[in-house]
Amino acid sequence: MSSQTVGSHAVPGAAAEPAPTPVTVPAATDGEARAAATTATTATGPTAAACTATVAPDPVTTVPAASGQATAAASATAKTAVAKAAVAKTTAAKSALTNPALTKSALGKAGVAKTTVAKTAVAKPTAGPAAPATPGTATATTALPGVSQALSTRARSLAGAVRRRCADLARIESPSGDAPRLDALAEELAAGFRATGATARREPGPAGDHLVLEWEGRDESLPHLLIVGHHDTVWPVGTLADWPVTEQDGRLTGPGVVDMKGGLAILEGALALLADLGERPHRTVRLVVVSDEEVGSPDGRRLVERQLRGAAAVLGLEPSHPDGRLKTARRGSTRVRLTVTGREAHAGNDAHDGVSAVDELVDQLVLVRDLAGQPGTELNTGRISGGTRANVVAGRAEAELGLRFSTAEAQRRTLDDLARLTALRPGARVRTEVLSSRPAWPERTGNPLLRHVRSLAAMLGQQLDGAPAGGAGDANLPGSRGLPTLDGFGAVGAGAHARHEHIRLDQIAPRVALLAALLAVPLPRLRDRAEG
Repeated sequence: MSSQTVGSHAVPGAAAEPAPTPVTVPAATDGEARAAATTATTATGPTAAACTATVAPDPVTTVPAASGQATAAASATAKTAVAKAAVAKTTAAKSALTNPALTKSALGKAGVAKTTVAKTAVAKPTAGPAAPATPGTATATTALPGVSQALSTRARSLAGAVRRRCADLARIESPSGDAPRLDALAEELAAGFRATGATARREPGPAGDHLVLEWEGRDESLPHLLIVGHHDTVWPVGTLADWPVTEQDGRLTGPGVVDMKGGLAILEGALALLADLGERPHRTVRLVVVSDEEVGSPDGRRLVERQLRGAAAVLGLEPSHPDGRLKTARRGSTRVRLTVTGREAHAGNDAHDGVSAVDELVDQLVLVRDLAGQPGTELNTGRISGGTRANVVAGRAEAELGLRFSTAEAQRRTLDDLARLTALRPGARVRTEVLSSRPAWPERTGNPLLRHVRSLAAMLGQQLDGAPAGGAGDANLPGSRGLPTLDGFGAVGAGAHARHEHIRLDQIAPRVALLAALLAVPLPRLRDRAEG
């Protein structure tokens, strides 16, 4: 893991986030919006259907802990309905969305009951000029006539397979830093996404491989849609031994189910749904799945940044707010290691010759707590270690701090203060290192991307909104640079990083349908011309 020393005794200047490279994102053109309007059709069937599906839970099921060879075997054989189903082949000239009889589900071979959507007589578009679309407005009403019910119905039929996929992914333990387990899960994910039509490549990382996947769009001339996710979790290997994946009372609980294996399974289900209907995303979709998000993406960040240039918008697969709202802004975050070096000595005979690094660290943490008490800053001392034996004056101690910032100014000010820490005891030395850092992502006024998603949700019979979130993630990078960004498209649930982590099973189908619609429908203009 790379780190940046920002303080050793007194260090002048700030060790703040480096100035981001300006990213120019082409705005969606009026022509694109008009093209969406030109292909508008008229449906004679229902145009909206409630998409909140109630999935009857199976009896309580517990999964024994996976360890050693069992974990490796799970990675090699966990081919669930979503991963191993063959994508139905359809004639390129005919779209299943305009065909009264839908093709077989891509998950149908795995035991999902086949459904037939009621015939929707979709009229062919007539020649002639289309009315110009209003810039910034959603195209849901022109792009989804008569198919919202098809999406919702198909999503409900896939919900059980997506639920099982999430459970299987959670059974493959993948803590940050465990490269063999992360690589095994990366291969499993790549296989599942390839089954939906993706090209996949693994990008080597120092603590586990990352994934970069791409789906061709119907219009390859448009800027791509970027999706960000991760496959590492905060849970150490062995957690499944006393906390197995369990389904009960409409919930799926287990380590990593909501953060974020549920989100990965839901996206896989949405893409399988489109492939099942003979559809492709409207534009190229790229997905970056990093292996180190839970420790601040110190290496994965470069892959996310590489894909930002030219992106039309960015979606995050982190879990939603517990009530289902999307995440429209995030606080900045920085991980800092505070290291104290002292001098060892015999604690009984020569204590006066020693300098206790542990005592110095304790006093420094009291000072740090006061520094972090400024407005817009929040501190969590997550880990402390130091010393060797009770009869030896400690020669070394360290703490890992987690800091959250409401604004870029609060982040800069606090890191400046930490860089200037000096030892309180003669003979002691204090050093601060930034291990990873994410800039604050401020809320965007108006937020045309959120308006677009809300309109799609309404067409699907869902009520949806967004709100800022306290945590940080990879969506901070594009959001801080002004790119149209929304996070929280993953599972609806609660308890991330806690023993009550769970997802709500009745919200799997609505999320699958929403993501499928968002990928299939043209985006409106999301940036003003003045923004570039």
